[in-house]
Amino acid sequence: MGVPAFFRWLSRKYPSIIVNCVEEKAKECNGVKVPIDTSKPNPNEVEFDNLYLDMNGIIHPCTHPEDKPAPKNEDEMMVAIFEYIDRIFNIVRPRRLLYMAIDGVAPRAKMNQQRSRRFRASKEGMEAAEEKQKIRQEILAKGGFLPPEEVKERFDSNCITPGTEFMDNLAKCLRYYIADRLNSDPGWKNLTVILSDASAPGEGEHKIMDYIRRQRAQPNHDPNTHHCLCGADADLIMLGLATHEPNFTIIREEFKPNKPKPCALCNQMGHEVKDCQGLPREKQGKHDQFADTLPVAEQEFIFIRLCVLREYLERELTMASLPFTFDFERSVDDWVFMCFFVGNDFLPHLPSLEIREGAIDRLVNIYKNVVHKTGGYLTESGFVNLQRVQMIMLAVGEVEDSIFKKRKDDDDNFKRRQKEKRKRLKRDQPSFIPGGQFSPQALGNRSSPQAICNPRQAAFEMRMHERQNSTTSASPNTSLTPDGSPSLGGGGGIKRKAEDSDSEPEPEDNIRLWETGWKQRYYKNKFDVDASDEKFRRKVVQSYVEGLCWVLRYYYQGCASWNWYYPFHYAPFASDFEGIADMPSDFEKGSKPFKPLEQLMGVFPAASGNFLPPTWRKLMTDPESSIIDFYPEDFAIDLNGKKYAWQGVALLPFVDERRLRAALEEVYPDLTPEESRRNSLGGDVLFVGKHHPLCDFIVEQYKTKNTEPVDIPPELCHGIQGKLTLNDNAVLPDQVVESPVPMLRDLTQNSAVSISFKDPQFAEDFVFKATVLPGAKKPAPVLKPGDWEKTNNDGRPWRPQLGFNRDRKPVHLDQSAFRTLGHTMLRDRGMPGMHPNAMPLGAYGSPYARPLLGGQQQIPKLLSNLRPQESWRGPTPLFQQTPQRSAGAAPLLAWNRMLQSPNQFQPAQYQGLGPMGYPQRPEDRMDRGRQVGTPSLLLPSGASFCCGCGQGVWR
Repeated sequence: MGVPAFFRWLSRKYPSIIVNCVEEKAKECNGVKVPIDTSKPNPNEVEFDNLYLDMNGIIHPCTHPEDKPAPKNEDEMMVAIFEYIDRIFNIVRPRRLLYMAIDGVAPRAKMNQQRSRRFRASKEGMEAAEEKQKIRQEILAKGGFLPPEEVKERFDSNCITPGTEFMDNLAKCLRYYIADRLNSDPGWKNLTVILSDASAPGEGEHKIMDYIRRQRAQPNHDPNTHHCLCGADADLIMLGLATHEPNFTIIREEFKPNKPKPCALCNQMGHEVKDCQGLPREKQGKHDQFADTLPVAEQEFIFIRLCVLREYLERELTMASLPFTFDFERSVDDWVFMCFFVGNDFLPHLPSLEIREGAIDRLVNIYKNVVHKTGGYLTESGFVNLQRVQMIMLAVGEVEDSIFKKRKDDDDNFKRRQKEKRKRLKRDQPSFIPGGQFSPQALGNRSSPQAICNPRQAAFEMRMHERQNSTTSASPNTSLTPDGSPSLGGGGGIKRKAEDSDSEPEPEDNIRLWETGWKQRYYKNKFDVDASDEKFRRKVVQSYVEGLCWVLRYYYQGCASWNWYYPFHYAPFASDFEGIADMPSDFEKGSKPFKPLEQLMGVFPAASGNFLPPTWRKLMTDPESSIIDFYPEDFAIDLNGKKYAWQGVALLPFVDERRLRAALEEVYPDLTPEESRRNSLGGDVLFVGKHHPLCDFIVEQYKTKNTEPVDIPPELCHGIQGKLTLNDNAVLPDQVVESPVPMLRDLTQNSAVSISFKDPQFAEDFVFKATVLPGAKKPAPVLKPGDWEKTNNDGRPWRPQLGFNRDRKPVHLDQSAFRTLGHTMLRDRGMPGMHPNAMPLGAYGSPYARPLLGGQQQIPKLLSNLRPQESWRGPTPLFQQTPQRSAGAAPLLAWNRMLQSPNQFQPAQYQGLGPMGYPQRPEDRMDRGRQVGTPSLLLPSGASFCCGCGQGVWR
């Protein structure tokens, strides 16, 4: 779900929910990459049971990345997806289940948003291409230099939609990938893998939630299962809370804004296409070795611990003196419901509620003030009490006018500060900055001094440039004589150019919510009706209320209706939510999803029609088509008070389902057998390897050719339950699995097996209870008693817990140890006399690390305050395991993960090693006699360790 700024707000308000991932890097030996053994304990010191992959969050960055060169063809895209999954698997290391879910056909409410995104992407792509070509011609006409234009086919990301050949090929590739890993990776040995490809209807994250809900309702489900969900959408946080599972973690890429991108015209860094001047590229490096390289940094991952978020919410939502019993689980459901008002994929947010303005905090405060009057909670297991919701919304409506006025004041203050900042920067910037060989260089960037070429000519150009600047900076009211001196005569003043103005063009705002009469103007401009039309306003409010009920049901019970959607582009005001208690909130039963090709016709613009059959494509472009109005070539984007186009509302016509189906009935006979197969709805497929207890059971089903669905024995599959049926395109033992990617080998010795899987089925009116299951153990608390008060009262954020192990104590270095390390570090790591920002020699993960040999003493005092081994829970901590004589650094722990390095210790890197295995400086090797009997750190001349405390002292 696209909730702009939600994760940023959440991570700033609740900082301890974030944990940086510890990732073990692959090693190389003699140029051969050694694979990581994922069967070993997780380096994050937590063991996950189930890993769920929202695959669309993986497919998009792998097929059209923003921070690195894009793959050249579809095969490279598939390999990139495989590598991405491998990396996530290496970090999480699930022990029971891996669930891959690709977006299938979405509910109609979601298709409207998909349609807006795809039409907008097509329009923006065409406009960008036209602008790029226009700027290219202008630069070349002025004599600028640009590299030759590459002729390559642009990848249309709209193909990542169910029903296309790309998605069909992706499903085949993932089946091959799963079979390959089950045969070769020890971490997959006892793993159950479920693949829900694009043929299975439903959004990927909601297919995952539906699986969890149905498994939770089974008697064999383990209530203490540790779930980990991979995805970048903000709604995953709300979905995880909605499960009420005590152990739920989300893994996602760490967002780093403002990444540098090369210009699309000249491929140089530092400017955008609109600012390109066509200058030749300057030499990069001594031998121009950095000419075609981009500053690519591997993306890092973070964990979001929902158990810690539940701790925060428990402290924030707990209320005393309630007229009813306080139930934390019900209050969490109410908090999730209130988050829907600030944005989701199915409804526009209310005009008065902006998350950047603290809308959620305002809703929570109103909720805590009004809940005493409501007599109960707003929701229960996904069903809304509209009478209580009305009281909350009318309370918001009472302050709407003040919210709009404050928004205007804040906006004016921000513009004033920005204008002052631009003036200050313009005033303080130097009048002339030399370029070329005399241009300023950042400290440390230039490796060696460069020879000066023709300095007299460069000095002449600098003088002429300075004279020109001083001439043009003369007063605009003074004219210049032919010799360049200012004239004393009056002369006409030079008007200031419009482009020199500090003000930026602002989009016209006809609503003016901060002025009296804002509601009348809003309904007139947005809905083209008068605000006095009470009947129409009630229709809009009723549709919005239906949407709130549908969204909450979707999150807690599954899709209530595949056909419902919100039929307006804009939302009503909170003050309009009067009399909603008696509004109906039931949905038609028995609705069915669209078929894949039907969805393509509903969400694709005509520019992406090449993914459709020819006769279907003609319906998008033929002027005589009965549905040609569904595919406008151009459309308006209403900024709706925002600044950027991507924040605006695309004013596209809504698709009439009846007209669409009627038009498609005429072209259905033209489908080929392959297209008909891609247009059919499918299901999930379950994979296991030969070591899995369920493998023999599945193989026996194929041997007996049992066509009837059979139940999974829960004791053979970690308590997972469902129905199994034979698969026509199954992966079977001792049969070759052909590779759909030419660069990858076929699996000639396959031992994996696959079979169709279906979740446990329930009656249509069955209600999944939103509560913690009996037997679930509450995770150990992370927040300290005084932390919450410190953050809210004093504004001082507390130090969050690092990693998942709450019992670990950080290693402490006193001042004498830092002095000792400062003298022992390599001199090129920092300036003389200063302590470099690097970890101590011998620390885990250090590029100069070296494992302790048998019988070698540990550094005294540095590790003296570690907890004894008996006090740890679970496996023995990595840094307390018995040292081995094998080369290579010990595994990296969370407390020093920020300083990790992929390099391994190479003995040949140093010419001289001290008696305890540490590198020596030349002067230390000459004075080796004084080091006998000292601990495993070298001391500078004139210093030694104190025999009593082990600290470094000067003689």
